[in-house]
Amino acid sequence: MNGALIYLIVDDDADDREFFREAVAEINSSSVCLMADNGAEALRKLRSGIKHLPDYIFLDLNMHLMDGRKCLVELKKDINLKNIPVIILTTSSAQKDIDETRNLGASDFLTKPSEYQKLRSEIIAVTQKDRSPQPYRPTV
Repeated sequence: MNGALIYLIVDDDADDREFFREAVAEINSSSVCLMADNGAEALRKLRSGIKHLPDYIFLDLNMHLMDGRKCLVELKKDINLKNIPVIILTTSSAQKDIDETRNLGASDFLTKPSEYQKLRSEIIAVTQKDRSPQPYRPTV
């Protein structure tokens, strides 16, 4: 696929999903950007036998039906999905959210930038990191 990646953006804001899709297309026009508007929809899509699982999942925290934390827990418990790097992409910059999602297995945490070029550069930066799967560590 010539360096093309498959991304899944899970966010209940349609404008943010489109902003992300445009950035991915600009980074590599051969890349694929799948979308879901909440955690439940993302899990349904991922478990429905799609042809290729995403290389990266970008996950918002605050969504309806199933929020990002619950979705992250389910992703990390699923044998077929647990090794996909999950990057939290949210409006929060709270250390509590960063620590909690890292403990749940998130690979990275990004606060949503308001500038398009900043989003683009952050997507490039996190997808170029050498990373090993993060273990699921339930909080007590």
